[in-house]
Amino acid sequence: MKTSKISKFYEKSLDERLQILKDFAQLTDEELQQLKSFGALDFPTADRMIENVYSTMPLPLGIATNFVVNKKEYLVPFALEEPSVVAAASYAAKLSSGFEAKATEPIMIGQIQLVGVKDTENAIKKVLAAEKDLLEIANAGDSTLVKFGGGARKIEARTFETKRGKMIVFHLLVDVRDAMGANAVNTMCERISPKIEELSGGEVRLKIISNLAVHRTVKATTTWKKDVLGEDAIERILDAYEFAANDKYRACTNNKGIMNGIDSVVIATGNDFRAVEAGVHAFAAEKGVYTTLTKYYKNKNGDLVGEIELPLAVGLVGGATKTHPVARINVKLLGVKTANELAEVIASVGLAQNFAAMRALATEGIQKGHMRLHAKNIAVTAGAEGKQIEAIAGQMVKEGNISVARAKQILGDK
Repeated sequence: MKTSKISKFYEKSLDERLQILKDFAQLTDEELQQLKSFGALDFPTADRMIENVYSTMPLPLGIATNFVVNKKEYLVPFALEEPSVVAAASYAAKLSSGFEAKATEPIMIGQIQLVGVKDTENAIKKVLAAEKDLLEIANAGDSTLVKFGGGARKIEARTFETKRGKMIVFHLLVDVRDAMGANAVNTMCERISPKIEELSGGEVRLKIISNLAVHRTVKATTTWKKDVLGEDAIERILDAYEFAANDKYRACTNNKGIMNGIDSVVIATGNDFRAVEAGVHAFAAEKGVYTTLTKYYKNKNGDLVGEIELPLAVGLVGGATKTHPVARINVKLLGVKTANELAEVIASVGLAQNFAAMRALATEGIQKGHMRLHAKNIAVTAGAEGKQIEAIAGQMVKEGNISVARAKQILGDK
């Protein structure tokens, strides 16, 4: 039976790891070879993706194990440079009782800025009265999206008093299905702008998607049993949670830890992590004060319950998800079939990552496991190779003296 619970994955050789992934996701020999090459993005592909290409800058790809979301097993690809993150997420998932997650419909917001309107109230009435016609105009330009059940759904209006005068901003709500949706939404906004100008008598300025996807959110939850964590650890974690819930300085770092996991999966699947970051942090301040994206409490049995809610505009069609060869393999490896399923896995990863960080901070301290990996990087910087890396790192950790200078001293003695 397919399982994400792989014992001591970190001890296995590269070939053994790849064989496990091949069996789990039915990867082809060609896909396996691309992963093994460590350089699957050739110049022509890279040159089509961005401008002025001169090289690539690869990130390590790691697999987070033990994830069960909505009773389905997942091996989750992480693309990042920071040590401890993959191991922490895997361990948090292992300790959990499995994640339950639910994404809302994939509705994105397109914004149309209108200026120079003399009677804003009347202009809004005229535009909203013509909503049906405007939605038809928007959808006429994207028959493919409409065919798959998506398309423009609604128009809303907001007004602002600014130093430049009063402005109206119309929100075009678009169901983008399995896309992130930027191109579709931006195009629709441009298509209906002339009609909005005609109806309102104003001038349209910006026509652009918003990355604050308040209609496209995900909730994930799980339970960590009291018998697994211990009562003292649960009390400590709850104190750590209250710190993040009530202090913006702590909340910022708390949410950064959540994004360690979320961004890693977003990048691995070829999605736009800058858009996700912008939306998530704006959402964290939605109530006027920046706060944590997660919530923790004890249930009636004394177990620890964790919850997360955040906007996640990720897709499976369009962009680098389809053009980047390794992103395509990572999506196949993950086994998600819809953008909503991808978002549900990513939200679960964010919750696991947050729990792992808070547990470490509240009990043994964050540096214990992290510093050993840091010591290995320092040893490499000092010139250590092969078995020297582990030996030098171990000695520096034992001494409590982790520095390039000390690593060079030890290396010189060997």
